[in-house]
Amino acid sequence: MPNKIRIATNAGPPAQGTYSQAIRTGDLVFVTAQTGRDPESGKLEEGLEAQTRRMLSNVEAILNAAGCKPADIVKVTLLLADIKDFKAVDAIYSGWLPGQGVTAWPARTAFAALSLPAGALVMLEAVAAYPAD
Repeated sequence: MPNKIRIATNAGPPAQGTYSQAIRTGDLVFVTAQTGRDPESGKLEEGLEAQTRRMLSNVEAILNAAGCKPADIVKVTLLLADIKDFKAVDAIYSGWLPGQGVTAWPARTAFAALSLPAGALVMLEAVAAYPAD
């Protein structure tokens, strides 16, 4: 059985169910899908832009707790309540990632979902490669 290390941080929203914020196994870190929920209030930010920025901040906080950063992400899955929001979310997302000249952009899947938790407009999960020692 693989060694699984639970990643938890108060800098990201706490898990509200039977899951961990992230799990590290071997050289990979799996970050549970994050929404634009504020870690302190537990409430979603207002509007697409604010939710997207908070979502990315939450992912980054959890990555940091795991010893990673956005440049270590190798795969993301992006879920949208409305696929028409993809371009706006992608503009914010691409500004959050290091430039392609710095690192290869992650592989990505993006699609609309019938509904997201708590009425969220956007949600993102990530897989990161743990940096070599």
